[in-house]
Amino acid sequence: MGTARGPLADLTVVELTSTFLGPYCSLLLAQLGARVVKVEPPEGDIVRYVADERRTGMGPAFLNFNRGKESVVLDVGAVAGREALDRLIDGADVFLHNMRPAAMRRLRIDPDTVLARNPRVVYCHAVGFGSAGPYRDEPAYDDVVQGVSGLAAVQGGRGEPEYVRTQVVDKTVGVMAVAAVLAALHERDVSGVGQAVEVPMFESMAAFLLMEQQGARVHAGRTGGTGYARTASPYRKPYRTADDTISVLLYTDAQWATFFRLVDRPDLADDPALRGIRGRTERIDELYALVETELAARTTAAWLELLRAHAIPAMPVNSVEDLFADEHLTAVGLFEDVAHPTEGPLVQARLPWTFSRSGAPHLPGAPALGEHSGPVLRSVGLDDAAVRAAGGAPQHPAGEPPAGPPA
Repeated sequence: MGTARGPLADLTVVELTSTFLGPYCSLLLAQLGARVVKVEPPEGDIVRYVADERRTGMGPAFLNFNRGKESVVLDVGAVAGREALDRLIDGADVFLHNMRPAAMRRLRIDPDTVLARNPRVVYCHAVGFGSAGPYRDEPAYDDVVQGVSGLAAVQGGRGEPEYVRTQVVDKTVGVMAVAAVLAALHERDVSGVGQAVEVPMFESMAAFLLMEQQGARVHAGRTGGTGYARTASPYRKPYRTADDTISVLLYTDAQWATFFRLVDRPDLADDPALRGIRGRTERIDELYALVETELAARTTAAWLELLRAHAIPAMPVNSVEDLFADEHLTAVGLFEDVAHPTEGPLVQARLPWTFSRSGAPHLPGAPALGEHSGPVLRSVGLDDAAVRAAGGAPQHPAGEPPAGPPA
């Protein structure tokens, strides 16, 4: 195990989150060196039981999203559990939760209450919809926000709306939450006090999408004209070659001119309308259809050699399985071997960022449900009886998942 501590060493994060958004945010903070205490209800984070083939409460997604964390079981709806949570918050630099406003007020974990108790804490509320809007108490999951944010419509192109086939909202907004937390921590270094940070999924993804999709609507008073023609083209896709599939992006004037010469189309190379991005955008379907036709004429290896020789971005199309044998990912050491005490040898991705001086820690495996309840709660002054009263033993054996919504 490496000795690097990471740039966030000596910071403590207490998280009261489940599924993917909050756990991904806190995973990144843990990979940056922070100590993360994961507070779980007696039944555990529902993701423990997703694809849990071994029936241990250690499904693969849970193992990945919760590496290096300490699991503490608390019933925060009970007096003893709420008091134990207060003790944890007292020693926290960051408090992260993803409850809707009504629930957080009922449990008295609203910003005013928490900051009154610990004025130095950075309070991060990762929520579906911002608290100032009419949707604030609506439940939100990744698929719902993909739909309402416009992402599903854009993904579907000119056909029916489609979901991106990964939890892109949860993970994108999780990274945004990391940025918000780090900004608030920096401001605390200046001011000496913490503050509340709200990171809503809907608003975050709407802003994310509009960066290039807003189109003419960037001008006040305009209607229509939204979208980005290049990404909307039905011919923008991985292309079939003579033997496989390849991903290619032609974008600059020089790249297109080079490609036209490579496929023996001097007429297009000499067409004044195609020498600039405006003219090419107006004819993007025609040009991408040409790319599709031409790439089918040679093998993937032949195209990769040719295109790379002319500085045109091109890569093979990997499956998820292919990633584990990818020569670049192997060379940079993205995958770490993790010896998990109950799940055996694991292969997991490290933090993909590098730090020349502080490095990043090699994290242990994800915790069993309540694995750290005793030591963590005793460290904040609770005796064994108080530990049991605060959460007690998990209500569900590892192999019996609780009822709940799909992850």
